[in-house]
Amino acid sequence: MIEFNTDGSLKLPAKLARKKEENDNKLKSQRCIRIKREILSFNSPKKCVLKITLSDAFQDDRFVYTLFDEFRQRASVPAKMTKINDKEFEVEIGTDFKRCTDCNALINLYREFLCGNLIDEKGGCTFEGFKRSFSDEDYFE
Repeated sequence: MIEFNTDGSLKLPAKLARKKEENDNKLKSQRCIRIKREILSFNSPKKCVLKITLSDAFQDDRFVYTLFDEFRQRASVPAKMTKINDKEFEVEIGTDFKRCTDCNALINLYREFLCGNLIDEKGGCTFEGFKRSFSDEDYFE
């Protein structure tokens, strides 16, 4: 059933509200980052942006630049990082055949560095990833 707040906006279901509260607490108390994926342009040349927000527990942001430089050396997609303020960065991902794969590789670099303590918000991203469905009938009789 759909519920409304007093101001007329939709009330979040309890599960989503709890998840949002957990993520907000993570950003306040743990070494964690939030990455929000957005598509800037659906038409050619396609462009995406990753909005990176550091948690309050970070005093040093050098790892963001270091991992981004490591990514740029290996990636085929053109990318540019902009620092918004002390805790926020934007990574612009340009047009390339492997745009989505490289973008996920960058997110996985940050995830690996933080031992999985990363909040990944899809935003407007339409990339589904690789779906592997193994069925015994496809290979064995």
